[in-house]
Amino acid sequence: MLGGPERIRVTENKSDFCEGRDGSLRSEGNGEGSASGFRSDLHKESQRGRWRHTYAAIDLGTNNCRLLVAKPKRDGFRVIDAFSRTVRLGEGLDETGYLSEGAMERALAALHICAAKIRKRGVTRTRAIATEACRMAGNGLQFVDQVAKKTGLQLDIIPADEEARLAVAGCSSLLDDTYDAAVIFDIGGGSTEIVWLDLRQMNRDSKLDNNNKGIIAWISLPFGVVNLAERFGVHDISPHTFEAMVSEVRELLEGFEEAEGLRSAFQSGRAHLLGTSGTVTTLAGIYLGLAKYDRPQVDGTWASMAEVRAIARRLAKMSHEQRVQEPCIGKERADFVVAGCAILEAICQMWPCERLRIADRGLREGMLLTLMEKADRERPRRFRNGRRKRQAKSMAASPAADSRT
Repeated sequence: MLGGPERIRVTENKSDFCEGRDGSLRSEGNGEGSASGFRSDLHKESQRGRWRHTYAAIDLGTNNCRLLVAKPKRDGFRVIDAFSRTVRLGEGLDETGYLSEGAMERALAALHICAAKIRKRGVTRTRAIATEACRMAGNGLQFVDQVAKKTGLQLDIIPADEEARLAVAGCSSLLDDTYDAAVIFDIGGGSTEIVWLDLRQMNRDSKLDNNNKGIIAWISLPFGVVNLAERFGVHDISPHTFEAMVSEVRELLEGFEEAEGLRSAFQSGRAHLLGTSGTVTTLAGIYLGLAKYDRPQVDGTWASMAEVRAIARRLAKMSHEQRVQEPCIGKERADFVVAGCAILEAICQMWPCERLRIADRGLREGMLLTLMEKADRERPRRFRNGRRKRQAKSMAASPAADSRT
């Protein structure tokens, strides 16, 4: 039996998250002198806050190394470069407790590519994180030091609660606020983060600087697709083995003290699920009947939960070679997709609902948005001083408020 889940209950809110969307840059003004005024506004914005920088976000997980490079837009950001490679950093970690030499070499090779892209794009603000594999490995810190020496990248090994918050930040625009609550789940390579959100509170607090906005509770399960697959097998999985995988995940989920309250919200139709991971995007691609994976079609789509679960069970019955032949799976995902399907099935059993929303976004997008928000708070002193002077002048010209009752 794997170790128990990490758990935290959030009782106060600290920082805001915003979400980027695709779309062209446009004037928000009243139309008077719009062309020259808009250009002037853009020039001013380009000299301060987020507009002065190019950003990069690296997510080194248990299975993949991913990079996004982006420039800000008024409604979010525009991706100018991206990279993803399967590195299997957590391969054998459950058995040995350490990152293997081969796994570290694969990750370093991918990180060298990331560093080269960052230099080429003139990136001025970077965040690079490592998650469960480095959290659990006895040599995780030594590996981070090695990465810094060989690539110049400073990896932060982030705790599970920060990983959960970044996932929320990256996916928040896909939450449906016609519901009262939602569960976001991120099936990773070495862990699975599950976050329970009060959408009514998120709407009330939308203008607050609030780090845990709307988060009621979260749980981090100590396994993902890699270590669960290594535990039960990666090739031809019997129906009995698949059910054993589901039961193992379900047992840990039932230890989540908020699970019962969540179940009642789903049963009454007041909550929805939002999934972000290679597992759910792969299943969505098959659900949509795509000849090859296409992110714009997958990201944000609503899928029938019954049909997604049926696809997951069909994949579990396939041979390894049959899974490889699926156009939305391929060789790299064929080893682990069944383990991901087992985790998803356990989540669906705990919190049944009719539809699942799919997110092809998450930690990297959350990192980019928070980097940009931080840059906004670090505007050059000359702009901050000018703003204070304008505020002081405005206050001096305004009549004092009447304090009488």
